[in-house]
Parts: sequence; structure tokens; C-alpha cells
Amino acid sequence: MVDCAVHNWEGLQVSQARLELKTAREGTAVHLLHAALVRQQANRRQGTASTKTRAEVRGGGRKPFKQKGTGRARQGSIRTPLRPGGGVIFGPKPRSYAKAMNRKERRLALRTALMSRAQDWVVVQEFNACISTPKTKDLLAALERWDIAPDARVLLVLKAPSEAVEKSARNVSRVTLIRADQLNVFDLLHADKLVLTEDAVTTIQEVYSDG
Repeated sequence: MVDCAVHNWEGLQVSQARLELKTAREGTAVHLLHAALVRQQANRRQGTASTKTRAEVRGGGRKPFKQKGTGRARQGSIRTPLRPGGGVIFGPKPRSYAKAMNRKERRLALRTALMSRAQDWVVVQEFNACISTPKTKDLLAALERWDIAPDARVLLVLKAPSEAVEKSARNVSRVTLIRADQLNVFDLLHADKLVLTEDAVTTIQEVYSDG
């Protein structure tokens, strides 16, 4: 269970929030998070790298020179992997890098990753109404009021971000915006600071509290 202060748009503390989620045991947490992180990164790989074998390279139907009498090593095709422009031996072919993981393990890894970053949380009131038009300057000023370093990688977790907030956040490479019901292990562990709204904390409790 984690109790944390809630700040308003101006950076003042106005209330308290609580989040209680079951996490992995200390002896298995590192292994679980590593497995979940490797799975997520592997599933992002496209697996579209492809090379041609000697059977797929165009040309090479005629023997380049006669078998005997030239003093050279015998060659049956100019598309052999031993010649420039030839095929590739054991080259990559399109494949899937997807890794399987049980649903309960995935959800446990998410909860463990989130709760392990509790000391880096910044819980704020919902601020969609505070940014009526896309303006990155206003969002960066708010992060500064919430005592977040200018060079920190920030993960914004909102229940339902407005279009203005989305456009304001996407202009900054160090700021990542994500919905509360779409958490992932990589973003939770990669960010330096996690900014969660009160509504997002409630949604996380509802979505991820089950075993």
C-alpha cells in the first residue's frame, strides 16, 4: 500500500491518494520483471529482415566456365555464396520473435513495476481543463512546479487525456503520455518520474487490483 500527496495544477498539496496492489515476492520480483521486459521488447521486433539464398538470386543459370582445363576451382553458378552478388548462407528470414507469458504473470509484473517506482510518483489533480489549447510551454511549466527536473524522463499517466494535452505532450521527446488502463513494464521502468492523476490512480486500482 502506498499513500502519497496530491498536488493541484499550481503545485500545492491539496489531498491524499492511496494505491494498494499485490506485488511479487522479493525473491522472484527481479526475475519476473526481467522476463516481462524481455517479452515486451521481443514482441516489438518486426522480424522482417530477409536475405536471398543462391536459389532465389536472379541469374546464374549458366556455368561460368568449363569444368576442367582452366586451372581454376570448379564453379557451377555465378550466384554461389562464394562470389560477390551471390546468395547468402544461413542469412535471416522473416520470423516472429514473440514470447509467451501467462496473463497472471503479466499483470503481476505490471503491478510490481508500478509499486517499485512509488518513490518516483507525482500524483496530481486531473488537469485536462487547465490546458484548453495545445501548449507545450504550459505543460513544461507545470512539471517544473511539481518539482520535476528539466532533463528527467517523464511518464504521464492519465485516465482519459484530452486532445490538447496529447498534442502538448507529444512535442517533448522526454515526455511519454499513456492511459491508465494501458500500462506497460518498459515505460514504467524507463521513466525517471511518473506523473499520475487522481483519476488514473483510481482506474489503476480498479483495473489491476485482481490477481
